[in-house]
Amino acid sequence: MFVGALELDVLLGDVHSLKQKRSVVKPIVAELRRRFEVSVAEAGHLDLHRRALIGVAAVAADAEHVRDVMAACERLVAGRPELELLSARHRLVGPEDD
Repeated sequence: MFVGALELDVLLGDVHSLKQKRSVVKPIVAELRRRFEVSVAEAGHLDLHRRALIGVAAVAADAEHVRDVMAACERLVAGRPELELLSARHRLVGPEDD
């Protein structure tokens, strides 16, 4: 079993309140869940209205599949015009990582 984790630090565009931030972040989280069947949550920068940290996790029997899913999630977020992807941190844990 392999577990992949992806941390996406994003800068939101024309957002001036936490309510506006939610209206941008929630659809992205929902789309990632729906398209890739991954676990997703807004996991950081909760008190900042122009920044968001989105956490993504996936589990599969094949490491390459986990890498592919994480890369596709990163591409989807990077392609969104309403935000700028500042950084993406990938982590893969497998059976040899005790």
